[in-house]
Amino acid sequence: MELPRESALLRIIVGESEKFEGRPAYEAIVMKARELNMAGATVTRGIMGYGKTSRIHSAKVLEMSGDLPMVIEIVDIEDKLDNFIPLLEKMMKGGLVTMEKAKVIHYKHEVR
Repeated sequence: MELPRESALLRIIVGESEKFEGRPAYEAIVMKARELNMAGATVTRGIMGYGKTSRIHSAKVLEMSGDLPMVIEIVDIEDKLDNFIPLLEKMMKGGLVTMEKAKVIHYKHEVR
């Protein structure tokens, strides 16, 4: 799959404990993106954050939070990401979704 230089980045933030159909929401989102042949997705576990309620979620040992932020980033062309958003909204109870333009510099697979 080729990815045009002018693409877009969809950033989704959900709580680690959020579920969709019995599995972690972040996992369900990535699997749905893969099923729809999105160019790529990555999940990063945040070590600290807060959202709409201003409640701090932290990975500090003395403040063990069971709901750390999970950041899912999906890169593809804007039209494909726009079409993904209605599906995404059905998969999320809470969280944040943003989209921004992305200039793709390098998108290759190393052949071994």
